[in-house]
Amino acid sequence: MKGAMIPDGVAILEPPQADTGKWKAAPQPLAVRSFGLTDRGKVRERNEDQFLIATLLKALQVEQTSLPLPKVQHSSDRSYLFVVADGMGGHAGGDKASALAIESVEDFVLETFKWFFQFKGHEQDKLLTEFQSALGQANARVLAEASKRPELHGMGTTLTLAYGLNDDLFVAHVGDSRCYLFRDHALHKLTSDHTLVEDMVRRGAIPAADAAHHHWRHVITNVVGRDSTEVKVEVHKAHLQAGDAILLCSDGLTEMVSEDEITRLLHDESDPEQVCQQLVARANEAGGRDNITVIVAVYEEPAAE
Repeated sequence: MKGAMIPDGVAILEPPQADTGKWKAAPQPLAVRSFGLTDRGKVRERNEDQFLIATLLKALQVEQTSLPLPKVQHSSDRSYLFVVADGMGGHAGGDKASALAIESVEDFVLETFKWFFQFKGHEQDKLLTEFQSALGQANARVLAEASKRPELHGMGTTLTLAYGLNDDLFVAHVGDSRCYLFRDHALHKLTSDHTLVEDMVRRGAIPAADAAHHHWRHVITNVVGRDSTEVKVEVHKAHLQAGDAILLCSDGLTEMVSEDEITRLLHDESDPEQVCQQLVARANEAGGRDNITVIVAVYEEPAAE
């Protein structure tokens, strides 16, 4: 407009400067199929485990329009959240602690986490830091609830979180639940057990072969809640590819079912629901001494358009 004043800091793009190059579509993200299952087991009176599978997606809610559009529209962008929490067996309110921890993660994702940005380089490190904060907030929430209700004093929970964005996997972990990556017929343990026995193995006090049967293997050194105002959050990042599977589980599975057998089941069965059912059934057949929780997510090539 002739004579119009252009405010400072506003750039004017003249037509010759416009980029008229051919637009290149972004690669399609991997497709994901997942399933989760939890079971009381054969010995425990109640189930103190909790789990969460969630899909994060962008939505547009149409308030009014002259066009024949649906009221809610979703973008093709997706990311996936998987969480397992094992309330501390033998402690008051274990089921309450695991539920509070997962609810806290949900609140973080809804109110704080800007998942729809494309994270690259150092920004991915920032994402891991955000998940550390999320688990710190879960710790504070569990402690706050215990302080208000004396009967819940000492409650605590493990918390293992896996977040998939495109072909990147981010893991945040506290306790002795586990996250595994299954790739090319091999099972890779991404997390470490935060237990006294695992610490002894790292220090060389006992051989690794003795850890699985050591009488102190259930002594957990790092949990969400209980009595500590600080929690040490272990974080990892992995690159995903078609054919991978992610397994999250409580120790009710890994105490009863060997990693070799878990590997065989993941190799023989591609349907996540069937894998979960078979893993839980096998843990119960072996004695089911604890609550059993499993999540399996299978990553595949996107469907052809």
